Amino acid sequence: MSTARPQVGGDEAGPFATVNEFFHTCMGDHAPGLDERPDDRLIGSMQIGRTLLGMVAAVWLIVAYPLSSGREEFVLGKLVELALACAILLAGSIIGIAAFLIAGTPDRRRAFARRLLGPVVSMLALALGPAVTWLSLTTLKGELVSGADLMGFFSSIVGRGILCSVLSFLVLAIGWLLSIVLLIASIPFTILVAYICVATCFRASDVHQLLPALLSPLLVWSLFAFQVFNGPDVAAPPEVLYTFLLGGPLSVTALSVWEVRRLRSRYGITLRGALGR
Repeated sequence: MSTARPQVGGDEAGPFATVNEFFHTCMGDHAPGLDERPDDRLIGSMQIGRTLLGMVAAVWLIVAYPLSSGREEFVLGKLVELALACAILLAGSIIGIAAFLIAGTPDRRRAFARRLLGPVVSMLALALGPAVTWLSLTTLKGELVSGADLMGFFSSIVGRGILCSVLSFLVLAIGWLLSIVLLIASIPFTILVAYICVATCFRASDVHQLLPALLSPLLVWSLFAFQVFNGPDVAAPPEVLYTFLLGGPLSVTALSVWEVRRLRSRYGITLRGALGR
């Protein structure tokens, strides 16, 4: 599974700039005081190029070699990987942001605290999908509100009779239809938001630009360990399989190291400076 971070800067075009803009416009305004965020299009181009190359390699591997299991198991495995990636990045983002808050000077801590809206909103957006799914399933099963509950409610207002039955049926039918629509919509919504959270590292760059570069290697090497433990998706020769499995973590790690060095050499952005030390 490929991992990318939002492009540095704000006016560039591309899929990950669009993802970042989605979060900024639909899930919160731009974080205040992001004076460390340079407009470096080369970093964004490298991130997008690596991700697209990883996608092409993944598609080629699936087309060139048969799947180790059925298609349903393959899709389910990718969804599990996406959920695992969200869990790893969520924990890593919380720990990383907390470390920045603790290690920074009082002035920097206040600045970081004002930038927490983006990460918090992205976490809430990720929780919204499963919450809606659970609410829809509970409603469809009649565990949230049953027909008897509705009959009792309307009978206390209009009394028992045909009108009470009709109102109860209409509310129950509308609730069921709405629950079905929400259930169908919540599944792709959850997958999309989960991918966006992974692609943007839960908007950790809103707190500081160095955070995504520090978090991405943790994610890809954790997924590498999971893939090795879980077994290969395709029946490919070992040399092809492990070249592919190692390619993602090594390239992301190399890109993160290069990004940190570029931010330091070109813009003077360092971890010590970020913490105000």
